[in-house]
Amino acid sequence: MKYEETPLIYNENDHRFEFTVDNHLSLIDFKRKGDTIYLVHTEVPEELEGKGVAAAMVEKTFQYIEEHNLKLAPYCSYVQLYLKRHPEWNRLL
Repeated sequence: MKYEETPLIYNENDHRFEFTVDNHLSLIDFKRKGDTIYLVHTEVPEELEGKGVAAAMVEKTFQYIEEHNLKLAPYCSYVQLYLKRHPEWNRLL
């Protein structure tokens, strides 16, 4: 993964996962209900588009969900597309 050294921040107060690359903040908005994380929106600044940032951020978010024994509810269209390309992550559903 291109951004393996970039930390993913679980920002519980703002209900989002944060991923900062080159001083630009990318994020995935989520809602949490019990042991399920609903990923509702992925946002990457224009400066980082097309550089694999969203894919790396989603991958790290899935790792977080798995490590914390949570379930995934993919409401975001980008996350749904990522799952189609990487069906191995369907185990989180």
